[in-house]
Amino acid sequence: MNTRNIPKTGEAIPVIGLGTWQTFDVSASATKPLGEVLDAFTAAGGKVIDSSPMYGRAEERVGDLRGHAPGAFLATKVWTSGKQNGIDQMTRSMKLLRTDVIDLMQIHNLVDWRTHLKTLREWKDAGRLRYIGITHYQAGAFPQLEAILREEEIDFVQLPLSVELPDAETSLLPLCQSRGVGVLVNRPFEGGTLFRHVRNKPLPSWAEEFASESWAELFLRYVVSHPAVTCAIPATSSVRHLAENLRAGEGRMLTMEERAKLRRLTLSS
Repeated sequence: MNTRNIPKTGEAIPVIGLGTWQTFDVSASATKPLGEVLDAFTAAGGKVIDSSPMYGRAEERVGDLRGHAPGAFLATKVWTSGKQNGIDQMTRSMKLLRTDVIDLMQIHNLVDWRTHLKTLREWKDAGRLRYIGITHYQAGAFPQLEAILREEEIDFVQLPLSVELPDAETSLLPLCQSRGVGVLVNRPFEGGTLFRHVRNKPLPSWAEEFASESWAELFLRYVVSHPAVTCAIPATSSVRHLAENLRAGEGRMLTMEERAKLRRLTLSS
């Protein structure tokens, strides 16, 4: 799989990671398929696993299955208000994830971000966090994300980007490039709505150049082909879907012209 360097350090990570929203929010007795997903993910060179306290039991299941992904780059979030609440929540996340150091701690949806950013910096200085970041899942928050990135030293931003929602490409992604900020992409399939646009549409003939076998792979390839994107984090509990996702990180990336062609093809009636 192709890798991208984290701008602040040059550390390389694979361009396709694994999200855990909904898919890892399961009972302890239902983890067998998730272990198989993590085995396949690790075997293919995958590293980045993204979670959050907002995702129910997801952090706990990731911790339970750490043996299936021993070299994982663990990313999670703080999602509460107040300094002590944030400290308590991050401490719990470490316990659930069964680690003393979290690779990336993000302020989820910018909730009380000024308060938490101070704590994140203190924890990073103390070696409890390796990187710090901010997130949002709505394009309406892009101006606020931009304002924070201009004012503060941030290692990562997590945001939505897709064939249907390329808004971040206008100014936010160029800003990340100029400021040396890594980019994680959530919602690359727009919660599944992208597939409605291509229902009954055959794959384009030029998809053969990438050995593409699914629209999901093409949609993900669109995302990770943007040079500002460090890693996309689609969620899945299916080994078959995981294989499709991972193929999007292999081989040549799409040119900007090819990305535009894919957008036109997908969104045309």
